[in-house]
Amino acid sequence: MKIEIWSDIMCPFCYIGKRNFENALALFPNKQYIEVEWKSFQLDPAMPEVPKYQDDMYMFVADRKGLSYEQSKQRHEELIRYAKSVGLEYNLDKALVTNSMKGHRVIQFAKTKALGETAEEILFNAYFTQGKNLSNKEALIELGNEIGLTEDEVNTSLTDPLYKDKVESDSREAQALGAKGVPFFAVNRKYAIAGAQQPSEIMKTLESSFSEWQNENPETALQTTDGESCSIDGACKNL
Repeated sequence: MKIEIWSDIMCPFCYIGKRNFENALALFPNKQYIEVEWKSFQLDPAMPEVPKYQDDMYMFVADRKGLSYEQSKQRHEELIRYAKSVGLEYNLDKALVTNSMKGHRVIQFAKTKALGETAEEILFNAYFTQGKNLSNKEALIELGNEIGLTEDEVNTSLTDPLYKDKVESDSREAQALGAKGVPFFAVNRKYAIAGAQQPSEIMKTLESSFSEWQNENPETALQTTDGESCSIDGACKNL
């Protein structure tokens, strides 16, 4: 059963949603049947790489939403506590607000090497915990190495228009499915989970959708006629 997850690496609830999903999946008894694909979604494609108040998230949000600095800081302190409750450390006073396209391009390349989830985790942590600038090429090369990508591969992700197209295609796909924000989980393209829901709620969706999927995809038990063969441990009959 396939689960597609759309997120933006600069969305605080996406990182929380990722952890909640992982906690639910760890307890799901049929997790070996689950295929997860991470997908890109830019919440603000028009964001400049160096926006006003880049190094002050509290002021950046206050300016954008018409809040006082104190109101913005209070909301972010609540967010920090929420993140801590699921085991995440948010150092928002260190965060550098920027356009997320370059980070998403790296993720798209990482997916070609089956490193999509690894890239998501490392870039989330880089932004929310370490205060890395995810539009800085040198920072992305360093993070790419942590993911398992070479410098040349990171450079390719940032220059080949294919990876920008993949980011934009993912975003259009989510909107076509009815996503109004992220995180957004599509389960078997029949059910959706919107937002960073609690593991218990995610588990309910997993259980009901898996039961339906299993009925539609029953395992076939083959009647086997045995002959001489080699087993997966390398042992061969009569040799």
